[in-house]
Amino acid sequence: GNTTAAIGKGFAIGSAALVSLALFGAYITRAKIDLLESSILDPKVFAGLLVGAMLPYWFSAMTMKSVGKAALAMVEEVRRQFNTINGLMEGTARPDYSRCVKISTDSSLREMIPPGALVMLSPILCGTLFGTRALAGLLVGGLVSGVQVAVSMSNTGGAWDNAKKYIEAGASEHARELGGKGSDCHKAAVIGDTVGDPLKDTSGPSLNILVKLMAVESLVFAPFFVNIAGGEGLIFQFFSG
Repeated sequence: GNTTAAIGKGFAIGSAALVSLALFGAYITRAKIDLLESSILDPKVFAGLLVGAMLPYWFSAMTMKSVGKAALAMVEEVRRQFNTINGLMEGTARPDYSRCVKISTDSSLREMIPPGALVMLSPILCGTLFGTRALAGLLVGGLVSGVQVAVSMSNTGGAWDNAKKYIEAGASEHARELGGKGSDCHKAAVIGDTVGDPLKDTSGPSLNILVKLMAVESLVFAPFFVNIAGGEGLIFQFFSG
């Protein structure tokens, strides 16, 4: 299943890359950027490339941290119920399921605000302050970096999850030589799976949204950015003036 999912996610990532590339071409046209005068050596474009390439890593770090915080809150709630509800350990009492569901639901909404703000505000701030060419660099950097990181996360997370299952199943002689459940190899595989699950299920797939949403937003606001100092941005207008 993890192998099939990793292959499917690869197609999804490729689709997101092609869609973002098409939207980027539309942005270039709508923002009236002259390709003959624009180059990767342009300081604005190059600075945008660096920042854009950083965004997928920043976004992924935020989403993985959110998963960790939600999981820790769930663990603390389970511990609290075992300590306070008599008969829960023996199976004679009923757990408070609604409290656990509330933690998951609240975390899923609350923890997505900072990553969502990062994706929504980055193109607007870049285009407003630094101009259309810097934003073009930001989109290209985010696209190239985001595709590579998303593919890596999807495959890495699936491989680490499969490694744990491989040791637990013990279906081959090599798997049995690793020691099975409770061995040092299994403990290391469990740690890898703990990191791999948010990689393949949270950060990797969500990078598709990052890449496409930034391109869509830039295309929608392109006329607005062009009207700010002729597309040069507020910061450079201030220094030039």
